[in-house]
Amino acid sequence: MKSLARQSSMQRSHASTQAGDSFPKLSNKPLAPCFENVRSTDVTSKLERHAEQLSALGHPVRLKILRHVVQAGPDGAAAGDIQAQVDLPASTLSHHLKRLVDARLLTSRGEGTFHYYSADYAVLRALTDYVWEDCCKRGNAGCC
Repeated sequence: MKSLARQSSMQRSHASTQAGDSFPKLSNKPLAPCFENVRSTDVTSKLERHAEQLSALGHPVRLKILRHVVQAGPDGAAAGDIQAQVDLPASTLSHHLKRLVDARLLTSRGEGTFHYYSADYAVLRALTDYVWEDCCKRGNAGCC
């Protein structure tokens, strides 16, 4: 009895897909409204990216690391130099460096057995520009 019910259910499902469609119809809604919020998505992703970057900088050790690497210039600083500056075990330092690299604030490159970390100045500039971009928009002249 169960197999008959299952079979007729399968036949109905199969018949509905053979009625001229290669796939069952999922929705009658037009696609245009799906694309109306593209700008909103860009703003949200920008907000989320900058929030992640600021979160990465929210730890005193990571902020100290970033400042040290920025001061090292475009060639960056070796992991050993950074470790001497912040006085942390290698595993702890590695965690903090990974967080800064994942937030795209630092870049990493290997040269032999050495790892160098450089500031991504364009990303840092975009972050600070974002923080200041709405300054004085509410009529508070002189705030920036």
